[in-house]
Amino acid sequence: MLAGAAGRTLPAPAAEAVAPLSVRVSNAALRDLRARVARSRWPEGVLGAPWADGTDLQFLQTLVNHWQDGFDWRLQERSINALPHYRASVGGTRIHFVRVPGRGPRPRPLLLCHGWPSCFLEYRKLIPLLTDPAAHGGNPEDAFDLVIPSLPGYGLSDHPAVPGVHVGRVAALYTELMTGVLGYSRYAAHGSDIGASVVSWMGLDVPQRLTGLHLTYVTGSAIERELENGAPPLTDAERQFLRRAWKWNDLEGAYAHLQRTKPLTLAYALHDSPIGLAAWLVEKYRAWSDCEGDVTRKFSLDELLTVITLYWVTGTIGSSIRLYYEGRLNPRRLAPGERVEVPCGVALFPRDIAHPPREWGERAYRITRWTEMPRGGHFPAHEEPELLAEDLRAFFRGLR
Repeated sequence: MLAGAAGRTLPAPAAEAVAPLSVRVSNAALRDLRARVARSRWPEGVLGAPWADGTDLQFLQTLVNHWQDGFDWRLQERSINALPHYRASVGGTRIHFVRVPGRGPRPRPLLLCHGWPSCFLEYRKLIPLLTDPAAHGGNPEDAFDLVIPSLPGYGLSDHPAVPGVHVGRVAALYTELMTGVLGYSRYAAHGSDIGASVVSWMGLDVPQRLTGLHLTYVTGSAIERELENGAPPLTDAERQFLRRAWKWNDLEGAYAHLQRTKPLTLAYALHDSPIGLAAWLVEKYRAWSDCEGDVTRKFSLDELLTVITLYWVTGTIGSSIRLYYEGRLNPRRLAPGERVEVPCGVALFPRDIAHPPREWGERAYRITRWTEMPRGGHFPAHEEPELLAEDLRAFFRGLR
C-alpha cells in the first residue's frame, strides 16, 4: 500500500502491472544532443517584426546557446525524479504517471490530463496546492490524491505501434488505469487541450465512474453533430465566437492542419533536428501563453528546455503529433440530445486558443460552474496555478 499523509492508505495497485520509474538519460544521448546542437545550420532571417513569420531567430539562437552552454539536464532530471513516478501496463500499453497522495482527512482522487505541446511537467506547480491545501492557506478538506499520466506517445509513456490510438482509446486506457490498476471506484477528472477531450470521452462513456469533470478547454468537435440535428440556433455570442475561431485558424492553425494530415512528414524534420524541434514548440509556448509577447515572462529558458529535451531524448515528438491525425480519423459526434451529464466545471483563461460563451459549452456539457479567469493562457497549471487550484477546489467542494 502507498501510505497517505494522515495515516490513510491509497488503494493498492495491481502489483504485477505497476512499477516505479526513475528518469535517467544516458550520457551518450546527451553527448549526441550537444553535438547536434553545435552543428546547427541556421536559415537567413528577414528583417521585420520579430515572431511575425514564425519563431524569432534571435530568440531561438539565445535559447539554443543556453541549451549548449548553460542548461543542466542532470539538475532538471533530479528535480523530475523528486516526484513519484510509475509505469503501468494498461491494455497492452505502458502508461507513465505521477501519483501523489493528498494530506487531509478525506482526499479525493483526481486525474489530471495534459495536452500538446505540454507534458506531465505542466502540473508541477499545481501538485502541492492540491495535495496539501492547508500548507498553502487552504482547507485540508479540499485535498486531492493526484494521478497525472503522460499521454500515449508523449514522454515516458509507450509510443503507439499500431493505428487507432485516438483520444477515445486514451480515455479507455485512463479509465482502466484509475479503476482496474489503481483501484478507484470513482474519481474526479480535469483536462486541458487534448486532455479535455480525453476526459470528455470519459464523461460520455463511463459517467458512473466520475464524480465530476473540470475543463479549461471546451472541445468543439463534440458539438458539431448536435448543430446538424435541429439544435437551437446559434446565439449572437456563439456566432462571434465562431468568427474569431475561423480567423484564428486562418492565421495560427497551420500547425494543426499539418499534424492532422501529414504528421509523419513533419516528424522526420522535428525528430532529426534539435533546433527544429525547439522552434516548433517554443513558438506555441509564446503564442498561447499570457506572456505579452515575451515567453520568458511565464517560462524560464530552463523550463522551456526541460520540456523540449524530454521530447528529444524520448523521441516522442512524432508520436505526440500523430494524436492529431488519429483525432481527425476518429471524431466524436454527439447523437441528437446527447451531452456529458456528469457535473462539469469550466475555467476559461483569456489567452487560451479558444474562448467560447457558456451557451456553446452547454450544448455538450451539463455545466454547473463557469469561471472567466482574469489572466492566463493555454498552460494554466503552470502560468496561474493558484487560480486554477482555487477553481478546482471550489468546484469539487460543491460535489462532496
